[in-house]
Amino acid sequence: MSDADHLHELLGLPAVDFQSGTNDSPGPAAEAAAWRVSIEPYEDEDRTWEQEFTAFLDEVDPAGVRALIIGQWGESYEERSSYPIGLVIAAAERLTSLEAVFVGDLTSEEAEISWIEQSDVTALLAAFPALVELGVRGGTKLVFPATKHERLRSLTIEAGGLPVEVVRGVLDSELPSLERLDLWLGVSEYGGDADVADLAPLLSGTRFPALHHLGLRNSEVENEIAAAVASAPLVARLRTLDLSCGTLGDEGAAALLEGQPLTHLDALDLHHHFLTEPMERRVTEALEPHGVRVDLSERCEPWGDRGAAGRYVTASE
Repeated sequence: MSDADHLHELLGLPAVDFQSGTNDSPGPAAEAAAWRVSIEPYEDEDRTWEQEFTAFLDEVDPAGVRALIIGQWGESYEERSSYPIGLVIAAAERLTSLEAVFVGDLTSEEAEISWIEQSDVTALLAAFPALVELGVRGGTKLVFPATKHERLRSLTIEAGGLPVEVVRGVLDSELPSLERLDLWLGVSEYGGDADVADLAPLLSGTRFPALHHLGLRNSEVENEIAAAVASAPLVARLRTLDLSCGTLGDEGAAALLEGQPLTHLDALDLHHHFLTEPMERRVTEALEPHGVRVDLSERCEPWGDRGAAGRYVTASE
């Protein structure tokens, strides 16, 4: 899970690990950090996430907290995220300044991305009408029914396989302020059963009028996505486009170059790709003279002698 490390920041605030019982030591003000609350279930078997979160509310002024990172809450492949989410929602009247939440900030050493048991994360949107950022890691048992939220500006869902019901729920949602959308679509083996046709409402440009950044990442059908993006009306109003971490090859890159102009973009992220060197040059020569920042780092080689069938995404299991 090289692209699923612990968060370094949230809401532009540095991530800080809360450690109970250290309130005598000077630390950042409540509003100056993105607070990560987590436990080590194998090091302290008697310590629960509820106990740690209760201590957090007692030791850090909850009224000042702007960003909260839900880290490991136990054996996350057995306990669904509804457990910590429920505790956060129960404290909503105390967390009056909360603007950003990330659920499931776990690395592969703690739990592989597809082992993280998620739940209905839209409960957070209902409980916190002032939320502007929501992030989720893990697609297993993730639920995202169509919802409405007036202020949400950024939505990120990182998954080794994103269920089509989640994709459809996101795209059917009313999010008039949404500016940034990142979806890690993953692979079918781990539940990623959405196809390009399911993205049509998004790519048509009829959803999310404020959207200017789109990430459709970590997909085993990245070439097909690139071909669809090449003619998508939405692209004309994007500033940044991210098709990284998937199986993109020369065929997908050629489709991008042969489609509508991308020279209006500020940045195009294609890192972790399977392009040949000549195609890399074609992409950079077509876009960089227009001021587009192109990320073509991490050229990958297919596994074995399987050709295109040996391509792989960054995060699946």
